[in-house]
Amino acid sequence: MPGERLDMSPTATASLPDRTFEAVAFDWERTAVGDPRVRAAAVRRRVEALCRAGVDVAVISGTDLADVDGRLRARPGGPGRLMLCVRDGSELHDVDATGARLVSDGRHVEIGSTDLADAMRAILAWLAQRAIGPGLVLLVLGDTSGSPGGAIGSDSPLLIPEAARMCVVSVGAEPSGVPAEVRHLGGGPAMLCEILDEQLRRRSERRVPAVDDDPAWTIREIGRDPLRHRVSETLFTLGAAGFATRGSVEEAPAGLPPVLASGVYTGTGSGQHLLPAPDWTGLSIDPAPAEDRRVLDLRSGLLWREETGAGQPLRTVRFASATHPGVVALRAEAGIDRLRPGPPLRPPPNGGMDHGQVDGSRWARVPGNAPAGDHGSAGVVAVAAQHRGRHGTIGTVERVAAYAADPDARPAPDAAVAALDAARACGFDRLLAEHRTAWAARWDAADVSIPADPAAELAVRFALFQLWCNVDRRDEAAVGARGLSGPGYAGHVFWDADAHVLPAMASISPDVARAMVEYRLRRLAAARANAGAAGHAGARFPWESAADGSDVTPASGYLGGEIVPILTGRMEEHVTADVAWAACHYATWTGDLGFLTGRGRPLLVETARYWASRCRLDSQGRAHIDDVIGPDEYHEAVTDDAYTNVMARWNLRRAADLVEGASGPSEEIRRWRDIADRLVDGYHPPTARYEQFAGYFQLEPLLVADVVATPVAADVLFGRDRVAASQVIKQPDVLMLHHLVPDEVVPGSLGPNLDFYGPRTAHGSSLSPAITAALLARAGRADEALRLLRIALELDLDDLSGSTAAGLHMATLAGVWQAMLTGFAGVRVRNGGLWVDPVLPASWPSLGLRFRCLGRSVRLDVTHEAVEIRADGPLRVEVAGQTPQTVTGDRRLAHRIG
Repeated sequence: MPGERLDMSPTATASLPDRTFEAVAFDWERTAVGDPRVRAAAVRRRVEALCRAGVDVAVISGTDLADVDGRLRARPGGPGRLMLCVRDGSELHDVDATGARLVSDGRHVEIGSTDLADAMRAILAWLAQRAIGPGLVLLVLGDTSGSPGGAIGSDSPLLIPEAARMCVVSVGAEPSGVPAEVRHLGGGPAMLCEILDEQLRRRSERRVPAVDDDPAWTIREIGRDPLRHRVSETLFTLGAAGFATRGSVEEAPAGLPPVLASGVYTGTGSGQHLLPAPDWTGLSIDPAPAEDRRVLDLRSGLLWREETGAGQPLRTVRFASATHPGVVALRAEAGIDRLRPGPPLRPPPNGGMDHGQVDGSRWARVPGNAPAGDHGSAGVVAVAAQHRGRHGTIGTVERVAAYAADPDARPAPDAAVAALDAARACGFDRLLAEHRTAWAARWDAADVSIPADPAAELAVRFALFQLWCNVDRRDEAAVGARGLSGPGYAGHVFWDADAHVLPAMASISPDVARAMVEYRLRRLAAARANAGAAGHAGARFPWESAADGSDVTPASGYLGGEIVPILTGRMEEHVTADVAWAACHYATWTGDLGFLTGRGRPLLVETARYWASRCRLDSQGRAHIDDVIGPDEYHEAVTDDAYTNVMARWNLRRAADLVEGASGPSEEIRRWRDIADRLVDGYHPPTARYEQFAGYFQLEPLLVADVVATPVAADVLFGRDRVAASQVIKQPDVLMLHHLVPDEVVPGSLGPNLDFYGPRTAHGSSLSPAITAALLARAGRADEALRLLRIALELDLDDLSGSTAAGLHMATLAGVWQAMLTGFAGVRVRNGGLWVDPVLPASWPSLGLRFRCLGRSVRLDVTHEAVEIRADGPLRVEVAGQTPQTVTGDRRLAHRIG
């Protein structure tokens, strides 16, 4: 601060890490004020300035509030916050511009605290509300952090294990025994001010923020393996509000479209694909880093990078704002002669770009065409501003950009200017602070805890993180098979959006699940036209959908280097029932039942009309569906595919219940029920097995498990003809029925079908392992389930399919969460309440989940002996085998697994 900086040696803080901290905590008596009679004006000004810059501050004291607040008198205006931990931490007060508010007094526990160790835990919990972990905290102690004369120093209780990653310094005399984790600077209150000034200086110079390198929350990569490069870009995708950016390095030209916008397509027919947007991440760095360390911080939603082995290393950080839709931000620093910002917006690979200036900022737009639009075009526009700084030998770049997109017209730059202006007025540090807080709220709503299996815990968190990044849109969400993380499948929407991704999002972000249904609703007219073109009634949804809901499935593709016909667009019809199922699941899981009787009603009615007209009656009165492809795409043009038939039966019955409940019985409803009862489902009572399709049991009984480890592309390994003539399947259609519509299959049939189809399944589809894991868990075979779950967890992180470079597998990420929630936790919605029937692998003593259900925030903690449930409002809960009860707050229920 000008005029405030103390006359200290320029090397006084040289022993501190070269790091910009997000929070500072300090001891009041021994660091802030040496003389209790002196007011702390110098400290107050620095504390308020830090809070204005977005830094959270905690003051720890053995005295009372009147002493500390009376002398400090800080009234921060944010975005950083101030907490006073007084009476050795037994009272905690949150301070803002209006004064101090008690949050804990050791008896009324909002954040419980009774001593200094608890005070530090309370501070960490307080900071966690802003997604600030211990590695982002600078703790300044007094003079007794060690053990003088063998006694425990008065500050040593603050050095708790949970705070191990904090940077801890002492400015006191420290008579002896300074712990190894404490850096002793000395200098007393003057040094404290120097330390605070250093952090203020870094903020004013726009230095790159740090990340908390917490192994429970970070995905890390070291080095620059060129074979891994495109995979890393995918894994490090950041996104929000319908825009996502791949994690390409700043200095390299992007090899794949770096930025994509949800639902904005270009091209025609099967050539439709997501329109690449201008790139906001490019920098000129000469020489480029030979090696670096990149960290995806899941807790904060940041991608951080640091060059290794350099004197003045390159550092960058970027994020896609979770609070300002369409806004992205980047900071970079390096040696002043190496770093040049270049233009803030670059064209995508192989793409044209309009550009210019508006209100002093650069704008760029990529035009496309959208056959669905009235204007015959589409576009994505971005507006960006950047600042270049020079501070001694360090050069810095700060860039903020805002995006807008229109699927039907080329958006004007003005469409993004207001968002950019709001972001610039907010400032980078406030943007980041608000962004962290939003991510903390997300993790408070949906998270996993597996203390005995940290690798699985991290991988599940990665799945949740990327679902938020790729699927976050609230008006309508067109969720492609690879989301917005890459060009795979051209951004086309398949059945996995409805049957896999939507149920996961319903428990994570119900508004997003509703937007996914809205995408289908707005394309109902195209589905009606599709059915009519085939000579049927009702609505038939396309196998691959893009801009307007017409079928954009390609006619051919490559398999093992050979061109093969693609028949899914003509024959894989179960998607129609999947869309209806998704609408019902959204309504049932969230409790929004009025949606089905209102806006969502046509999705069930029109799809039921399609199935009623699609079924064929034989001479014996049985109903059949001919010439289809089930989820197991190794077998084509089959009759009576079990999955298709049973889903159609469910669709007919559910629509009949809905319409009859609102309007009473009718001839159409009677016909629906009659056809549903006549539909062949392939069930074989002596074995309790469902035949996958008519004639399947007569095929060659080839078992994948006897030949090769899964997952494997069996059609490539054995050849299409051999696989088509065998019982080898890509994914188990029959088991999907037990997952989606368990009430439509014979009770007790899950186990026999798992035993039969498991060894025959190649898991050649990325959709298969996670759902099979969920079903194995439901069958009480938790250890087997865990083995399948690990395949799903590693599918993208370890690129098991060799295709992650083209984008993340959204259905796998969603399936991972479903395996946790509906599999191991055994959670379902039944009769308007929450049903819980958990099972745990032997290696997991406990499992904790947070999720949304029936309008409530729920926390579920499962052990082998009990279930603990916490709900933020009344929730009807039934643990298997026990009497249903209404839970509000915390409830522990005895339940022995097995």
